[in-house]
Amino acid sequence: MSVIDLRSDTVTQPSTGMLAAMGRAPTGDDVYGEDPTVNRLQAQLAEHLGFEAGLFVPSGTMSNLLGLMAHCERGDEYIVGQQAHTYKYEGGGAAVLGSIQPQPLPVQADGSLALTEVEAAIKPDDFHFARTRLLALENTMQGKVLPLAYLAQARQFTQAHGLALHLDGARLFNAAVRLGVDARQVTQHFDSVSVCLSKGLGAPVGSVLLGAQGFIAKATRLRKMVGGGMRQAGILAAAGLYALEHQVERLALDHDNAQRLASGLVELGYEVEPVQTNMVYVQVGERAEALRAFAAERGVRLSAAARLRMVTHLDVNAAHIEHVLQVFGQFAQGVPRG
Repeated sequence: MSVIDLRSDTVTQPSTGMLAAMGRAPTGDDVYGEDPTVNRLQAQLAEHLGFEAGLFVPSGTMSNLLGLMAHCERGDEYIVGQQAHTYKYEGGGAAVLGSIQPQPLPVQADGSLALTEVEAAIKPDDFHFARTRLLALENTMQGKVLPLAYLAQARQFTQAHGLALHLDGARLFNAAVRLGVDARQVTQHFDSVSVCLSKGLGAPVGSVLLGAQGFIAKATRLRKMVGGGMRQAGILAAAGLYALEHQVERLALDHDNAQRLASGLVELGYEVEPVQTNMVYVQVGERAEALRAFAAERGVRLSAAARLRMVTHLDVNAAHIEHVLQVFGQFAQGVPRG
């Protein structure tokens, strides 16, 4: 039996069609701006999401870092959620490499930041304080979709307070599919967006940073500084193009599988948080490591966490979900190992 890996949607393998697209992609030297497939990806995604330009980079971490550094100077500050990827899970890059101070705030139950709290966190124009320049949001946030009405309010808020607005859109298309809207209805509210191609979309590598021409020009210089310039990168960009053309609408299947997994776990007596997209959070407490080992022996790969996150993706199907539920049921009943 093949392993069912629920640790993340980053574990997917390229499909046959994607590999074929990568194999036939025309390439050039992207550091010189001469890779036609990279240029196509950047232009196509920028036009689709309503931006002037895009920049293909190796990872979402780099895309967010370049975005923060392009918006902020040394000694500036960005406001961000305490659980946000740009603050908690990207090695402190904005502070270490950009000398940008983070001002983390509690994330609300719906994944948003309370704008009243954001307003209170904005520093006065006083040389004692870092200069507040940017508000960074994430969508989806731990699987939760930020409401469109909230995004409109955040856009109005940042304009009124002279802040830029950046979106870590690592799972932007999951959010759009859940909302039943074109992704541009989400991105229209932002000055910049980072789109990850290697999570739910299933590409093996890469993210795209989107924004105005001048912003992307600055980010391109920064990309060179941090070693993100690639040469015949069209082989990788072709995977992203294939994902955008063939693997967006199918995200609804991942959401359905996550709902089925959550419902089944509730029936088995587990405490499960409400599910919106492709992430299922279940409370397993001190049993986390035992559950991880038990599941591994039965072909299911999990993280070991008291608040266990399981992520559905294109390499997980309905039959896999039923097997996972069987494993969780056996664990709940105290079935011995082996």
